[in-house]
Amino acid sequence: VPYYLDEATGWGLEVSELKKQLEDAKSKGITVRSLVVINPGNPTGQVLAEENQRAIVEFCKKENLVLLADEVYQENVYVEDKSFHSFKKVARSMGYGEKDISLVSFQSVSKGYHGECGKRGGYMEVTGFSPEVREQIYKVASVNLCSNISGQILASLVMNPPKVGDESFESYSAEKNGILSSLARRAKALEDAFNKLEGVTCNKAEGAMYLFPRIRLPQKAIKAAEAANTAPDAFYAKRLLEATGIVVVPGSGFGQVPGTWHIRCTILPQEEKIPAIITRLTDFHQAFMAEFLD
Repeated sequence: VPYYLDEATGWGLEVSELKKQLEDAKSKGITVRSLVVINPGNPTGQVLAEENQRAIVEFCKKENLVLLADEVYQENVYVEDKSFHSFKKVARSMGYGEKDISLVSFQSVSKGYHGECGKRGGYMEVTGFSPEVREQIYKVASVNLCSNISGQILASLVMNPPKVGDESFESYSAEKNGILSSLARRAKALEDAFNKLEGVTCNKAEGAMYLFPRIRLPQKAIKAAEAANTAPDAFYAKRLLEATGIVVVPGSGFGQVPGTWHIRCTILPQEEKIPAIITRLTDFHQAFMAEFLD
């Protein structure tokens, strides 16, 4: 059962939208068991406000839904007015313990400042489940293939990073802060670049590794996409790839409010390559809009 984020409020997760989708699912005979929330967000790059998180926790408790909290981008926060708060911490601050809400928190070595996708390391914390259910979860996890040895070692290091007083702490902190500072600069540069393009608006790049700008395409471009039997944002993304070699993901692949078009862009190219990428993107967009001028 999908739900939409509110672009007008910086990709906030409105409880009214959750209620609407839940009631719609019930009317179709669908039993909803859990709510998945990604914070910081993918593909939208937002960081949820703590007040918003509290409303989500309250909603899950009231509706008896398991809260599946994908928090793999928790280190990736780039704005000073936002902080990451784990859903577990938020729930506990509301006085909700193990008997009040079921919560699963996910973490990965693939994101954050480590970004080791190929190691396939990750873990989850399961709270608020009975011993019988936890036993079944453990059983399922045990019969799956595990990460290789290096992935397991890396997961252990992510869970227990160097601490103050450790020999490697200073070099670790310097490298970590350098990576995150660079990602923040890349995010801001791309955010500003998108907002300078005709017909494009991009919410603030608050966290994660992505921007999700909205593109208002000319009717001629939309009709050309329809003639090619493809979604308009996919049409734009393909033309961008062919013209520049820049890869973005169409918003239609994630789901978006009908009648709106987006692309997801990562902030992962090396920082020194960002200016040239922005130039190629800008030149392409200007030519595309001129070609399909209504």
